[in-house]
Amino acid sequence: MNYEPPANSYLFGGWGGSGPPLIIYNPADGTVAGVIATVDDQDIDAALDAASKALGKWRRTDPWQRSSQLRAMARYLRSRQSDIAAAVTVEQGKPLPQAEGEVAASADHFDWCADEARRIYGRTIPARDPGRRILVQREPVGVVGAFSASNFPCLLPARKIAAALAAGCTVVAKPAEEAPTAALWIGRAADQAGLPNGVLSILVGDPQDISSRVLAHSKVRKITLTGSVPLGRQIMEQAAKGLKSVSLELGGHAPVIVLDDVDPERAGRDCANGKFRNAGQVCISPSRFLVPTSIHDTFVTNFVDTTKALTIGPGVDSSCDLGPLQNERRVDAMEDLVATATREGATLMAGGQRLTLADGWWYEPTVLTGVARDTEVMVTEPFGPVAPVHAYDDLADAIEIANSTDFGLAGFVLGESLQTCLEVADQLEVGMVGINDFSIALAEAPFGGIKHSGFGREGGSEGIDEFTVAKYINVAPA
Repeated sequence: MNYEPPANSYLFGGWGGSGPPLIIYNPADGTVAGVIATVDDQDIDAALDAASKALGKWRRTDPWQRSSQLRAMARYLRSRQSDIAAAVTVEQGKPLPQAEGEVAASADHFDWCADEARRIYGRTIPARDPGRRILVQREPVGVVGAFSASNFPCLLPARKIAAALAAGCTVVAKPAEEAPTAALWIGRAADQAGLPNGVLSILVGDPQDISSRVLAHSKVRKITLTGSVPLGRQIMEQAAKGLKSVSLELGGHAPVIVLDDVDPERAGRDCANGKFRNAGQVCISPSRFLVPTSIHDTFVTNFVDTTKALTIGPGVDSSCDLGPLQNERRVDAMEDLVATATREGATLMAGGQRLTLADGWWYEPTVLTGVARDTEVMVTEPFGPVAPVHAYDDLADAIEIANSTDFGLAGFVLGESLQTCLEVADQLEVGMVGINDFSIALAEAPFGGIKHSGFGREGGSEGIDEFTVAKYINVAPA
């Protein structure tokens, strides 16, 4: 494992940063992991101006050339997988095997978008007059401002950057300041692929300063954000002033509806393993478990046994299943959720304690049963290793509970009857449904939610569409 934090931001084809140093902390032990020079206002403006100037040439670059360069970026990311994964683990905390999987998934997005760059199709509409042609073509929306969160510090920026570049847009990206190095590796990939100067910048620095200047720039026409609901509202308000289009992937609180025909032992084990990936810091994490009363106890026994068997430790130890939380705020939030739930009658079946490990930010994987439907942990996204279980007697009630929150990112159904699973999936008010599978984020499929979980999609052909606009051309005979 080789952790190499760069000294600077990636500025339109070079490396720099005239702002104050940013200290990056290792969440496993609270030590300083690295120091990066941040950007100042002049750096931000220079990156935006460079993106504006590069847009004309990049949008006219033929799609085969864009495809070739995106493919080269994918190859580079795969060639440096272990080094990038080290950065993810040291700065974000997830176990190294999970970090390696994240880097591989990031490369998949560049590969997929390399293909899609050559498939941005328009259409011809049958005309009502002889000799007339009615054409529709997709064109890049323009300069893109891309903001991402820290829980997947490589994958989240990769989704945005790959799709925007494939569409012919230029990008100014801001990774999360807690874990910026993985995104800066994407800048190195751009260098290796020969991307023209100005097509991509990756800025590390004060999030408020960067976002406000990006949102205020007249040439930025598209904003894409992965973050919290409050931040999404703030970004929308600022983007509205410049009439910029917005895509938002915000919070989730994914319900898992377990049907009564499943093997409850296997379901309990699978749900525990799915829930505690990345210590529960996954926006589509299965996080509310609705289980038939008839199999509840067996399900819970296996869920709890699997939870207690998880190995907790620093992500650099590949034998560990569960790493630290990103920061102290997440630990405090877990304590508050568990305290409220138990005070309101829930039973603590596993975990429930802050851990003291090497001065890092640790919380035990926690299972709660007897959780009332209106308890805070059932309606507020935990974004951490706390799993509430609620028993139900009527499937219609379970579906109602699943749809009762403001979130609508993902939902899951576990069952043997495909027909019943599909009927339940049809009724879930979410953007994505996994049936008997929790690993549903794929480069080739559209990722995104509804309600307060946001709008717009990343991945699939829909992900490319987010960075294009339709131009209609009406050709009359001369």
